[in-house]
Amino acid sequence: MPVVVRRPRVAHIVAVMAIVLAVFAAAFAGPASAQRRDRVAPIPVPEPQRIDPVPQQQQGAAAGEPALPRETVQADVSTRNVPVTSNFSGTEIVVFGAVDHSRQSSPEAGLYDVVIVVVGTPTRVTARKKSRVAGIWLNTDSVTFDSVPSYYAIAATRPLDEVASPEVLKSTGIGFDYVPMELAKSAEGRTASDIRSFREAIVRLKNKDNLYRTSEYAVAFIGRSLFRATIEVPANVVVGPFETRVFLFRNGELLSRYTARLDLHRQGFDEAVYGLAFRRPLVYGLVMIMLAMGAGMLAAAVFRRGSS
Repeated sequence: MPVVVRRPRVAHIVAVMAIVLAVFAAAFAGPASAQRRDRVAPIPVPEPQRIDPVPQQQQGAAAGEPALPRETVQADVSTRNVPVTSNFSGTEIVVFGAVDHSRQSSPEAGLYDVVIVVVGTPTRVTARKKSRVAGIWLNTDSVTFDSVPSYYAIAATRPLDEVASPEVLKSTGIGFDYVPMELAKSAEGRTASDIRSFREAIVRLKNKDNLYRTSEYAVAFIGRSLFRATIEVPANVVVGPFETRVFLFRNGELLSRYTARLDLHRQGFDEAVYGLAFRRPLVYGLVMIMLAMGAGMLAAAVFRRGSS
């Protein structure tokens, strides 16, 4: 049968051409407009983040929602002043605090980790190494450190390796491997391996004297935001100012920190003797000599009377 050829109408041709031109215009307009937007408003470069101090802003749970308030920690100790007398046998420090803007649903949720570090008065410590020379043990090497904490106690909700990464622990000075010890000028030039071995020796000896200690699962939440921990202070601790540092972590990230002061001070007869010995050493020496002479004369008189 014959094929009928229909000539397209002019209106149809114009409509098809308009559609094609619109498609091409949209395809080329997208990249061009994006380039124009890039030129007008460049992408901002984010500022570098630091572990400490804590980031100033946290993002919301979803895009478009307002940012939630940042969690912060507040803490304190049961007593700020601990008197040390002649019968001092140690004490216990209760550290308690709260997490502001806590997001925990219950104390057992485990959303946060709290690490408490109690640092004692810094002292100068000399670590000596003994070697066997001709059958006799002699001190053959030594390294002196300045500002070594006389007391260093850690209490945490979990083991430290589960709380944060080694980098975060190092930056915050948490852990026996990161106890702050300043190398004395006389020990400068020593190798890193020597310094590390002497540091480990100091920590080992302090730990043996019960002055360096760590307690896992010692911090307990007693509410959505409240927590507490008990830290023992031995009797052989160096008297002086202490510092209690409280760190708040979530998913290995440091959120906040807080510092509370604590002071161990001598009281009574011990304070008088200590003040006399260090403030007036000449008078202290003369008094001790007179006391020794008096004790010797009294003992001689007693024995002479007993023999007669």
